[in-house]
Amino acid sequence: MRIAVFGAGYAGLTLARKLERTLPDDVELLVVERTGSHLVQHELHRVIRRPSLADDIAVDLDEVLDRATVRQAEVVDVDSAAGVATLASGETVEYDYGAVCLGAETAFYDLPGVEDHATPLKTLGHAEEIRGDFLDVLNAAHTAAADGSTTDDTDGSTTNDTDRAADDDATGRVVVGGAGLSGVQVAGELAALADERGNDGVTVTLLEQFDSVAPSFPENFQTAVREELEARDVTVRTGATVAEATDEAIELESGERLDYDQFVWTGGIRGPNALAGERPAVKNTLRLDDSTFVVGDAARVVDADGEPVPASAQSAVREARAVAENITKLVEHDRAGDGLFEPRLDPFAFDSPGWLVSVGDGAVAQVGPTVLRGRAAKALKTTVGAGYLSSVGAVRNAAELVSEELHPEKE
Repeated sequence: MRIAVFGAGYAGLTLARKLERTLPDDVELLVVERTGSHLVQHELHRVIRRPSLADDIAVDLDEVLDRATVRQAEVVDVDSAAGVATLASGETVEYDYGAVCLGAETAFYDLPGVEDHATPLKTLGHAEEIRGDFLDVLNAAHTAAADGSTTDDTDGSTTNDTDRAADDDATGRVVVGGAGLSGVQVAGELAALADERGNDGVTVTLLEQFDSVAPSFPENFQTAVREELEARDVTVRTGATVAEATDEAIELESGERLDYDQFVWTGGIRGPNALAGERPAVKNTLRLDDSTFVVGDAARVVDADGEPVPASAQSAVREARAVAENITKLVEHDRAGDGLFEPRLDPFAFDSPGWLVSVGDGAVAQVGPTVLRGRAAKALKTTVGAGYLSSVGAVRNAAELVSEELHPEKE
């Protein structure tokens, strides 16, 4: 019997580790992951400012999985009814029970020019690209400011031209589209990096089509996040819907034009390519077909209370734990062969303990109805990040992440 886990993000790695402990030893457990490693996605934005963190948030699967067979390959299609996945090589993988944990891709909503001109944030390569482009913007602004420091007037006097250098060509304009948690964190990192490098008039603008940042979160959390952004000189524009983009400007639905030097897009998610870009709706057992579950951001989940589950790391981890128990039940039932009726699967109910978001060197945390900012929020975020890494067996990575938080170095 073969159990296959496709993808090793939060859902996939959590599911595989739990199945290693609960499946009988003679049941094959296969993990298929394109990169061969697990990426701690909620820390990815920090690599924009601290490239050395890449080693801390990418975890080799062979180091944290014991008996699972890890296959480094890309899944391009899943036939959930047949129990067959197709790899990029053309090879097929058959399974008795499988879990699609491939996460979500960035959604560009067919907005003209946006995918062509904006950089998303889903991989380490994206973080490196965003950093490189932003440093180019900073360097150009610095050069322009230095070149325009003095100007000779017609009367022969020399006047300071700093203000003129900060206008138009001399000012770097960076736009981040989408003010969910990812967009908030990217904007905060870019503003902090500009401050570290000596900002010569570079502006960071965060666009959101809804009326608030972090629009799916409670109002007091939204207010705190916006205040943290504005305290770090991020310009927040809500009610601003992107219509299209060219290589030098963004057009809003209102007709307003925003010139930019760098464009980052975190405006939404779609399903993985292996599911034709769709996020299938699954009920509270997360079962798509008899043999296939969809877990994490790859699915639109409705929990046992009839509530939609937000796409987030904590949701994915909790869903994976529930699915691991249900797959184990099904395996035990099939191996026993003592009845016609399947065991009743446990429903998944989502109950979030709270939410965390980084904003540059600050953070906002919500625990129950209470919103925390400042040192308390940052300490909580560090603890949660290190705790997650430790929970998946990456103790060294956890220690190095904490060390970086306590003793950050400019890069």
